[in-house]
Amino acid sequence: MQERSHLRSDPKILWPDVKSIIVLGSNYHNDCNSLELLNKKDKAIISVYARNEDYHKVIKKKLKKLSLKISEIMSCNFKYFVDTAPVMEKPLGMQAGLGWQGKHTNLVSKEFGSWLFLSSIFLNKEIIETKKESDHCGSCSSCIDICPTNAIVAPYKIDARKCISYLTIEHKGQIDKEYRSLIGNRIYGCDDCLAVCPWNKFAKKTNENSFQPRDDLIEPDLKSLIHLNDQEFRAKFRFSSIKRIGRDRFIRNVLIAIGNSKNIDFVDQILILLRDKSDIVRAMAVWALKQISSLKDFNKYKDEHLKNEKNEQVLQEWIN
Repeated sequence: MQERSHLRSDPKILWPDVKSIIVLGSNYHNDCNSLELLNKKDKAIISVYARNEDYHKVIKKKLKKLSLKISEIMSCNFKYFVDTAPVMEKPLGMQAGLGWQGKHTNLVSKEFGSWLFLSSIFLNKEIIETKKESDHCGSCSSCIDICPTNAIVAPYKIDARKCISYLTIEHKGQIDKEYRSLIGNRIYGCDDCLAVCPWNKFAKKTNENSFQPRDDLIEPDLKSLIHLNDQEFRAKFRFSSIKRIGRDRFIRNVLIAIGNSKNIDFVDQILILLRDKSDIVRAMAVWALKQISSLKDFNKYKDEHLKNEKNEQVLQEWIN
């Protein structure tokens, strides 16, 4: 983000011909509340937006159709984006009147609450400007108070390096130990700051079938996910945005959730992953094993596996 900040600062840098931007919000609310799963330690929490088809692909088709229609009516050129370019959708969405950027830094709508995918259409023709939306957060601090890792460091300011959505989706390496226990059973994203927003009482259920949650992703058992190989992972998440993090990072996240479950019944599954080809998986298998087994048993497994381990990060998990 830092390297491309100059592109985000001015849409004209992205496309010099742009004169107007249409910002669109796609409702994905479906009466699912991931907060209800936090105490179900053997279940995995997948962010509400990722429980069915990849929204990029769904919205992109709609954007293309709409952009072509607008171009035909207005005789103009266009470019459209849905998280596919360094576009500041949230500030633009506020300027366009869709909502305001809340204290959690996400866009909040009076009509749809926090559950909106944002996209934009750039036009090389001027159109009538809409009225900017004002801030309606008031004195509320619910999103700040609920954040498990204190990633919202101040109202309207987030440290992405602490955010569970970043850690479980974008972060490619090992997740720092200070955040692992705080992640709980969240294996892909985090909805806490969105789910707790009082404006969600006005949210309407989406009528987009592609955003309706798949039954197997509403509250999946951790045991059903822990042994997915690469082929099985790709098949299961073929149409999902989850696919892009890859099997190894996904299993890393599942192992963190298993460690946080404190359920000794997972030991046999973890032991299998101590021999996994992936360094990142083996490292998290060691951490998970340490969380749920006794010190005596852990040291026994350590003696069995340490002598065959060559990766430094995995070794550190065994030793520290």
